[in-house]
Amino acid sequence: MTSADPTRRRLLGLAGAWVLAGLGGCATAPPPAQRVEPQQPSAPEQPPPAAEPPQPVPAPPSPPPTRPPRLGLALGGGAARGFAHVGVIQVLEREGIRPDLVAGTSAGSLVAALYAHGMDGAQLQRAALEMEEATIADWTVPLFNRGLLRGEALARYVHRMVQGRPIEQARLPLGILATDLATGQGVLFRRGDTATAVRASSAVPGVFSPVSIGGRTYVDGGLVAPVPVEQAREMGAELVLAVDISSPAEPLAQTDPVRVLLQTFTIMGQTINRHVLARADVVVRPSLAGIGSADFAARQRSIAAGRAAMEAALPRLRAQLQALRRPLG
Repeated sequence: MTSADPTRRRLLGLAGAWVLAGLGGCATAPPPAQRVEPQQPSAPEQPPPAAEPPQPVPAPPSPPPTRPPRLGLALGGGAARGFAHVGVIQVLEREGIRPDLVAGTSAGSLVAALYAHGMDGAQLQRAALEMEEATIADWTVPLFNRGLLRGEALARYVHRMVQGRPIEQARLPLGILATDLATGQGVLFRRGDTATAVRASSAVPGVFSPVSIGGRTYVDGGLVAPVPVEQAREMGAELVLAVDISSPAEPLAQTDPVRVLLQTFTIMGQTINRHVLARADVVVRPSLAGIGSADFAARQRSIAAGRAAMEAALPRLRAQLQALRRPLG
C-alpha cells in the first residue's frame, strides 16, 4: 500500500463509522431481560361450601277424623197411605244409606217394626202387595169395644211377621209411639211386645179399640205426633229424616163414620204437623193426591210415590249428612 494508504484507511474508517452509526440508529435494542420471580406454590383449591340438605316442608295438619251423624228415620201415620214408606226405604237401601234407628206412628209404626226386625225393601214390598184389608180388619160392635175394629187381627199379623220378637230384640233400634188416653201424653215404646205396641200406636179412636198395656189405655200416637220427629231425637238421632204421608182435607164423597173419623184426624194432624216437622232436618212428602187413607188398592202407586219423593230429597239428605258430621270419638 502506498503513502496514500493512511489517508485511505482513515477515509474508510470514517465511512465505516458513518455506516455503522446509521445502522446503529435503525437497530432494535434487545428487550430488557425479564425478571423471573420464583413461583409461589398455589394454595390448594377449596371445594365450594356444601349446600344445606333440603328441609322437609311440614304438611298441613290433617283435619280431625269425623263420622256421619246418627240418622233417625221417622215414619208418619196415614193408614193405607203408609205403603209409601216402603218406597222411601227402598231408595235409601239402594243408595247405601242405612238409618241408625227408626221410629213410627200408626201406619208408620207397622212399617218401622217390620223394617227394624230385618225386612229389606224387597221383602217389605212383597209383604205390602200380599196384604189384604181383611188381614187387619176384625170388625166388632162399637157399643162394647169402643171401636169398629178390635185390632187383634193387626196384632196377629205383626206377631207373625216379626216372629214374635220383642221391640228390644229388633236389629235396628225401634221406637213405637202411642198416646196415653188418660193423660194425653205420648209414650214411646222401646221394650215389650212389638205386635201390641203397633196395635196401640194404630188405635185410631172410634176406628180401632183402645189397647190396654200395664193397666193403662193407649190410642193412636198420631194424636200427639203424626210424625215422631222428637221421639227419634230422644232415641239419639242427630239428623232426622221425616216421612210425612198426611194429606190435606178434601171434600168427602161419602159421610160414613169411618171416613168422617179419618177426615177428622187429617184436619187435626195438619195443625200438629206444622210444629212437629219444623224440627226435622229433611222432610219427605210423597205425592199421594187422590189416594185415600183406606185405599188399599193403590198400594203400588203409593210405593212408587215414596220412591219418587225420596229420590228428589236425596241431594238435601246428602248435604245434611255432610254438614252435620261429628268429631270421631
